[in-house]
Amino acid sequence: MTFSATNNQPQDTAEARSYNRIRRRLTIADMVLNFAFLIVLLATGINSTFRDWSYRASGQHYTLAVFYYVLILLVVSKILGFGLDYYGFRVEHQFQLSNQKLKSWLWDEAKGWLVGLVIATILVELIYGTIRIAPLKWWLIAWAIYNGLAIFFAQIAPVVLFPLFYKFDPLNDDELKQRLVKLSENAGTRVRGVYEWKLSEKSKKANAALAGLGATRRIILADTLLENYSPDEIEAVLAHELGHHVHKHIVKSIVLQVGISFVGFWVVAQGLAYAVDREMFLSLHDFASLPLLVLMTTVMSFLLMPVMNAYSRQKEREADRYCFKSIAKIAPFITSMNKLADQNLSERQPSRIVEVWFHSHPPVSKRIAAAEAWVREHPAKA
Repeated sequence: MTFSATNNQPQDTAEARSYNRIRRRLTIADMVLNFAFLIVLLATGINSTFRDWSYRASGQHYTLAVFYYVLILLVVSKILGFGLDYYGFRVEHQFQLSNQKLKSWLWDEAKGWLVGLVIATILVELIYGTIRIAPLKWWLIAWAIYNGLAIFFAQIAPVVLFPLFYKFDPLNDDELKQRLVKLSENAGTRVRGVYEWKLSEKSKKANAALAGLGATRRIILADTLLENYSPDEIEAVLAHELGHHVHKHIVKSIVLQVGISFVGFWVVAQGLAYAVDREMFLSLHDFASLPLLVLMTTVMSFLLMPVMNAYSRQKEREADRYCFKSIAKIAPFITSMNKLADQNLSERQPSRIVEVWFHSHPPVSKRIAAAEAWVREHPAKA
């Protein structure tokens, strides 16, 4: 392992640089493919052909036709993107980060696609249903229901969605459990349990999280973390997660999302009305316009990506500072960051443009530098 000339932190290995470069290219390729798919649908009129097929298959039943339309789009999209998905699966094995067998991966892909179908169907039926009922104020009604659903899914995710893909067992280490529960109580949050996340069945990476909202809030610790990290290091990792609660990041993120989605729904409504006025679609509730709505949403999300990443990195820095205050010594935080970077092949020192566009967390090198600076200001934490 080599070290930077300006500090004692290890530099990125050639393997880590290669892995992250490939993952970024896959992300960009996936974005380009999805964008191109939407453009082709709209430019060629295939979206209208799919609409006509859906109506015939449903016997002219509108709600059922909407479902068939969503189904067709998701089937075609999955077929087009399957090659990239499979390459991503192979990349994880190439860099020895995955334990998952092909059969298990295919099953997860199928489950993920089905979950996506259910959620997409709910959202699309919601949008076009409100357009039919309230064509002038549909976007406002849909916006309110959308945010309610987002909070609902965030709440049920740990007990309904996560177990579809991973196994969770109550943590058997009573001493560590009590230590983490006390840490959470000191942070002013009540957790409904501490669970071991059987991540090693599929991945060699490590992670931990404070998942859920309200009655479903729980601590989840990957078994790969429990096996390779000391109790002090695990406490440091969780203290960071609790920092998000202390700084009310979840509430702030919900408020921000509500504001952004308000603007987003309004922009989409204006774009849809403009397209209908120019007779691109049969009517305002013509669900052949769905690719246009998704395209506008995709463009807005892309343009907002650097801003949202910057906001996320700021929240992560605040959570780190809470961690520094709440743990006895800073050393376990630094060693846990180094271990996570090595185990997950994270980039310690990405370029500035990569950080701005792709990183929702500060680079490991900056997080460790902040921890070292904290020790210099608070020698008792050394």
